[in-house]
Amino acid sequence: MIEKENLGTFLKDNKKLIRDYLDTRLEIFKFKLIRIFSKSTGYLIWVIISLFLFSLLMNFIGLVIGFWLTKITGSYVEGFGYTSLIMLAVIILLALFRKALFINPIIRLMIRRSTENNHEMNPNK
Repeated sequence: MIEKENLGTFLKDNKKLIRDYLDTRLEIFKFKLIRIFSKSTGYLIWVIISLFLFSLLMNFIGLVIGFWLTKITGSYVEGFGYTSLIMLAVIILLALFRKALFINPIIRLMIRRSTENNHEMNPNK
């Protein structure tokens, strides 16, 4: 007598294959998470170091401009006061153009990176 095959008998017969498949999918998922986490950590460290170096650069540029303007004006207060106004103007300009300078390029970069990752994962597409 031929037994009618249904989902229950299929799962019972192929239990080991299904378990192996799920274990493999879980490992692939873990490796994807590890890759994403390691890339994100690398970018975060790079951003922190870059911001630190940028702040040092801005401090030294401010000092140079301050001493230069002090020499021109003959007063420390005026020289460093003008330097503070210049730095404030730069900060205001960066705040006004933050979307065009920072936000939109980062969004485009993230979209490009995510589509690159999808193409790496599925080379047939």
